Amino acid sequence: MGIVPLQFEDGQNADSLGLTGKEQFTIEIPDDLKPGQKVTVKVSNGTSFSVLSRFDTEVELTYNHHGGILHYMIRKLIAE
Repeated sequence: MGIVPLQFEDGQNADSLGLTGKEQFTIEIPDDLKPGQKVTVKVSNGTSFSVLSRFDTEVELTYNHHGGILHYMIRKLIAE
């Protein structure tokens, strides 16, 4: 788990989606996420919308899967 960079699609924002900041969100991130892939966000009020994943490279995805660059580098050093 960590911070997942997401971006509203063109023409969308919190106001246009009726978001107040009091909602709870469930973000469905597939195991085979690709850079720039669309991701579904489900809102506690029963609605959902799509956003863009802002993992822009495979390297960024690798770091995220390992829990961050530090964890990735430590695992890499241990494996050597």
